[in-house]
Amino acid sequence: MSALTDALALVDTWPVDSVAAAVVVDGETVASHGPTDRAFHLASITKTITSWTTLIAVEEGIVDLDAVVAPDVNPATLRHLLAHAGGYPFDGPDPITGIERRRIYSNTGIEIAAGVVADAAAMPFEEYMRLGVLEPLAMSSTELRGSPAHGMWSSVDDVLAFMAEVVDPTLLSAPMAAAAVRPHFPLLGGIVPGVGRFDTCPWGMGFEVRGDKSPHWTGSRNSAATFGHFGGAGTIMWIDPAALPGRTVGVVALTDRPFDEWAGDALRVWPELSDAVLASQESDPG
Repeated sequence: MSALTDALALVDTWPVDSVAAAVVVDGETVASHGPTDRAFHLASITKTITSWTTLIAVEEGIVDLDAVVAPDVNPATLRHLLAHAGGYPFDGPDPITGIERRRIYSNTGIEIAAGVVADAAAMPFEEYMRLGVLEPLAMSSTELRGSPAHGMWSSVDDVLAFMAEVVDPTLLSAPMAAAAVRPHFPLLGGIVPGVGRFDTCPWGMGFEVRGDKSPHWTGSRNSAATFGHFGGAGTIMWIDPAALPGRTVGVVALTDRPFDEWAGDALRVWPELSDAVLASQESDPG
């Protein structure tokens, strides 16, 4: 077995009933493991696809990334909402602080952003997402069944299609795609739910950026430029454009066990998988 095959086989030791995983290098799938066509609950990985959809709406000109979306309530813009800098709580309609004061991870902020798009497009957000992202990327097993912050179901195969889009965008311009995965309001401190509190807690638009967070759910070999998300359904997805010279490496692993039921194990085995994958690529110059 190759080092990469061995690395992916680590998921078989996870305390979950079902898991599927894959590795991408420069946007191309190089290895997979498990039922990659099975639909799993993505939970908060949903936010990355919702953000991509919102940024398409920005480039189509139906919404403005830096216009205040609810001036009578809070001076937050779509950029604030997608970057968890809008002052909204984890869940709940009322802001708990001002904009750009703390990185408060917020389902509400993402849901408000999706609502702005839906209103501007005069159609349900899930329909706009289907037409703008899912159909063009042939993500046929992906469905938004509820909140645009955490209600998506998808397969590893479909997430791989989305990861390829993020690495080599076709639905967004290159500058907008790059903006999605770089830090916004980079000096804000905050909490990554289930992981810890950080004096600087960088976030892109819909994507968490690793920065210097430690400990973290990605691996010790991951670079500070790593971006992605994990989900409360026991799911991870990351892309690292800088861990290896001239190569972009990514991992997706979807499970059927909620994170809260095995958080301690997850925060041990997720980094172990990430480090094993990156180590396998260091030994393979491609």
